[in-house]
Amino acid sequence: MNLSQKNVLSRAVRLAELVFFPSFCKICGSLLESPHDRVVCRSCLEKIKPRRSAFCLCCGRFFEGGGESHLCSDCLKDQRPYSLHRSCARYEGILKDAILLFKYRGYKPLGKHLSRFVFESLKKEDGLWWDLEAIIPVPLHPKRLRERGFNQALVIAKELSKLKKIPLKNKILKKVMNVAAQTSLEREERIKNVRGVYRVTKNAEIKGKVILLVDDVYTTGSTLKECSAELKKAGAKEVRAITIAQA
Repeated sequence: MNLSQKNVLSRAVRLAELVFFPSFCKICGSLLESPHDRVVCRSCLEKIKPRRSAFCLCCGRFFEGGGESHLCSDCLKDQRPYSLHRSCARYEGILKDAILLFKYRGYKPLGKHLSRFVFESLKKEDGLWWDLEAIIPVPLHPKRLRERGFNQALVIAKELSKLKKIPLKNKILKKVMNVAAQTSLEREERIKNVRGVYRVTKNAEIKGKVILLVDDVYTTGSTLKECSAELKKAGAKEVRAITIAQA
């Protein structure tokens, strides 16, 4: 079979799939016509844009309005265990819908699109990537991992590891207590909820290293602070952090 015949057969198979097994975008409901489209259509994915505004130089919190990026009042008062954190956009609109589908509805293929969005949004943040020696995802408790089927932070971390050629260290940081989900709690409750929940199991593998910590959504920052503090306590030289979006 020559190339021309293969292309004709491929188009015929795709047409049959569209007729007998149509798939629709989980966000806008349009037909997924391209063979490369999975779960969410290209049109919706193209509407996800990085936020370009002033932010805190340490915790990465977006500021409303104009002005230059600077340290926020919280970071001026209290030193963070991480040196800097960056998010790509607000947790709203199509980006929020995509993260919810990825995280809670089990649509793992969206992880590749979201990882690429993170990479493209933050690839010019030299301070984030300079001299990085390892990427570590925020872990799930084993029980939560069994329920969900995959760790969304690990999916993102794996893709970033491939794109940036930085070693992935998946089993260094463990979640040792299965506490209530952060999404169900208020600010003060979130801080208490993650206290003592994370442990480093292999100190030697991160001692003296510059680490990038990866999670999906930044809300109060309590999870990143707790994980970063544990990594620093175990000997990490510096911890930086990255999330897809911030609420």
